[in-house]
Amino acid sequence: MLLASPTPVVLPDAGPLITLAYADALDLLRKPGWPVRLVDMVLHEVTRNATPTSAKIADWVNQHAIEVQATRTFAHYQALLTSDPARSRKSNLGEIAVQEAMNVLALSTPGVTGVFLFEDHQIARASFLLPDNCRKVSTRAWLLFLEGKGWIDSAAEIERAAITNGRNFSRLRFPL
Repeated sequence: MLLASPTPVVLPDAGPLITLAYADALDLLRKPGWPVRLVDMVLHEVTRNATPTSAKIADWVNQHAIEVQATRTFAHYQALLTSDPARSRKSNLGEIAVQEAMNVLALSTPGVTGVFLFEDHQIARASFLLPDNCRKVSTRAWLLFLEGKGWIDSAAEIERAAITNGRNFSRLRFPL
């Protein structure tokens, strides 16, 4: 008897959230019916400043009661921001927090696949350590996956909408 594998969890980085918000397509993160979990540091990164997408993302998270996973990375960032703002670094903290969340997922629910959505060239090329149960997927690959399943008509149309609305969408193509 084959047991059904547990439902994957989608863990988007800031880039895919911003791109899909520009395209008015954040719901595509939920299209397969898998839970979406945002990492607290990533949510902070995309909502801390007023941008063309910050309110859209915050509203979408609240409207759909998207789970926000607390991380030590964000707690450390907040503590440093309060105690010693000059030492509080901001670069790559979202990615570090996502990696922390994936490690927690691997240890707490090893049978569940984590799907890390990214758009940053540095992540694509970096030796980003993923637990065995986690996958690294670009925004473009995610859209092509949805198109291949017949859940959207055109991945290119979503990309075009994001670009038309002002997103400087990654030109990186896969495989690298």
